[in-house]
Amino acid sequence: MTDSGTDFDVLIVGGGPGGYVAAIRAAQLGLRTALVEKDKLGGICLNWGCIPTKALLRSADVLRTVKHAAQFGVRVAAPQADVPAMVERSRAVAMQLNKGVAQLMKKNGVSVIAGHARLTGKGRVQIESNDASATNVSANHIILATGARARELPVFPADGGESVWTYREALVPPRLPSSMLIVGAGAIGIEFACFYRAVGVEVAVVEMAERILPMEDEEVSAHVAASLQRDGIRLHAGATIRSAVRRDERWHVELQDQTIQAEVVLVAAGIVGNVEDLGLENTAVRVEKTHIVTDAHCQTAEPGVYAIGDVAGAPWLAHKASHEGLLCVEHIAGLATHALDPLKIPACTYGHPQVASVGLTEARARAAGHRIKVGKFPFAANGKAIAMGATGGFAKVVFDEVSGELLGAHMVGEEVTEMIQGFVIAQTLETTEAELMAAVLPHPTMSEAMHEAVLGAWGRTLHL
Repeated sequence: MTDSGTDFDVLIVGGGPGGYVAAIRAAQLGLRTALVEKDKLGGICLNWGCIPTKALLRSADVLRTVKHAAQFGVRVAAPQADVPAMVERSRAVAMQLNKGVAQLMKKNGVSVIAGHARLTGKGRVQIESNDASATNVSANHIILATGARARELPVFPADGGESVWTYREALVPPRLPSSMLIVGAGAIGIEFACFYRAVGVEVAVVEMAERILPMEDEEVSAHVAASLQRDGIRLHAGATIRSAVRRDERWHVELQDQTIQAEVVLVAAGIVGNVEDLGLENTAVRVEKTHIVTDAHCQTAEPGVYAIGDVAGAPWLAHKASHEGLLCVEHIAGLATHALDPLKIPACTYGHPQVASVGLTEARARAAGHRIKVGKFPFAANGKAIAMGATGGFAKVVFDEVSGELLGAHMVGEEVTEMIQGFVIAQTLETTEAELMAAVLPHPTMSEAMHEAVLGAWGRTLHL
């Protein structure tokens, strides 16, 4: 596999959750490995996405818990949100993990090169450092893991974070606005809606689809919508923005039937792949809708060039990127690998309440022609949930009636993002309903609702 005339066996462009994991695995397999990153190791996920947002959402959870302490028999003074302190903690968490990734690179002998990489063809890459000096390196295999960025909307032109925000400004707000309009009701939009509402901001959410969290099961979306509205978040689904004007230090946004005013607009309406200025014109790499086209092994149309993570398309999830990094490198090393099945990749939204799912929704299972059985169990009937004061939400499962295959699982409620892994493992092992029914889950736990949902699909629910 190694050519003595090349600098590296594997060169990875981008140090996010796909890139740095691929680098570690390549080094473990004895490949001469380099990682090129022009900004911070860990990528958007660690520095500006998954991790710092969860730190902020944790602060919001603590604030809610303290506000409701009396129902647990605890007397406290009226709590107040210290948003600067919340942000400071969030950044400290991100910095700690950034340093951890750097240590992992050192531990595994990965050469980290700071700079911007451009492919020049035939396994060669030019790297421009921050001081504008350039070096040329070669590699037998090049993995593009350059990620993606927030989609910009022409109706809300960027203004340096003054009144139009992306996730970056939302994570380090220059000020706490009195009101906010969030465009997009996917995971990012809903998570920020929950955080900013918790700290006292008036929040409205606009979504073009007919419901919020449109990729989730319809019952889950409806439950979340009702919960958010109870918290005072205004939802406008199936809405189209007809015009938007900034005047008197506020945005005036016209929908079909009303006008919304907000001090700040947070755009969370999807992403675009980072494919520019990579030298792709010097290769046969194909790009469609800002994403690099790859096969089941993450190989592009250019021999020896691969792409993983967000730049390679949906689902745009950090764990998908990491797994692609592993299977890509193992394929390069000649190991047996299995193509990634998007239906077995879990999705999580860390709002209030949390949402977690894997596989087909009930509607998609029916549309695919399956004869299905559906089971559902509410946390309101779960002993641990009642003790925790976390009775909102439910677990729902969708099975193929004939084979007993678990087609999908959908959960909404407290900490369901920590429980969905049970159904993910079940799908990976091709577990049937009989095996899930035979499993003994610990009591008292909220995960018992998962077992009850399985029983419910065959009319055997015990505690309802």
